[in-house]
Amino acid sequence: MAVRKLKPTTPGQRHKIIGVFDDITKRTPEKSLTVGKRSTGGRNNEGHLTARYRGGGHRRKLRLIDFKRNKDGVPAVVKAIEYDPNRSARIALLYYKDGYKAYIIAPNGLEVGATIESGENVAPEVGNALPLSKIPVGTLIHNIELRPGQGAAMARAAGTFAQLTSREGTYAIIKLPSGETRKVLATCKATVGVVGNSDHALEQSGKAGRSRWLGRRPHNRGVVMNPVDHPMGGGEGRQSGGHPRNRNGLYAKGLKTRAPKKQSSKYIIERRKK
Repeated sequence: MAVRKLKPTTPGQRHKIIGVFDDITKRTPEKSLTVGKRSTGGRNNEGHLTARYRGGGHRRKLRLIDFKRNKDGVPAVVKAIEYDPNRSARIALLYYKDGYKAYIIAPNGLEVGATIESGENVAPEVGNALPLSKIPVGTLIHNIELRPGQGAAMARAAGTFAQLTSREGTYAIIKLPSGETRKVLATCKATVGVVGNSDHALEQSGKAGRSRWLGRRPHNRGVVMNPVDHPMGGGEGRQSGGHPRNRNGLYAKGLKTRAPKKQSSKYIIERRKK
């Protein structure tokens, strides 16, 4: 995986850095694993605008990703590595031995033709999904469940990974990409390896139009608004706007928004690094 820096033939090309698609082996998605995706434009079911600066963008189809990996004991062959417009990572098309097809997040180093499995008795190799209790301490993992059988919830973006650091009774202790260290039940599943397409973080759009292709509309700052519209608005000339706040008046930088009595806080050993 690498990136391409284009020659500055136009202002839009000058700062443009995009990924290459050398690792992709199939151009069209598996029809049985795709569904239509409707665009909301930031509106709720009453038609009211509830999320600003959204709208437009290219039409997409949702790929149905298997985050549960509950086909235990049935080996699968990787048939293709595909592009997914709905996420930063690449996806892999699996053909199971019993005829079942599924998409998974493609880990780094997974190749077409490789055989992967899930379950308690499989080897801790790249692409295999198994309970945290069966994964050796120190292994890099991704697609981690928070609750058994719920489906992967953590470390799913391109290039991310967590590390299984130790075990305490029925819990496994993992260090997450954010720097947070927390307990997770050892019966929860995780996939061995690092999420692929790690060079995604090096990409630069180069022009405003690429944001519009992604459905992101222009975002105007609070300091250029009037006082009636934003706490940081108004003032004679160009004012800084005072303390950074959001539209509702809450501090936008440094304010802890996590509920102080949240039940899951007891599982967090060390907070994420600032």
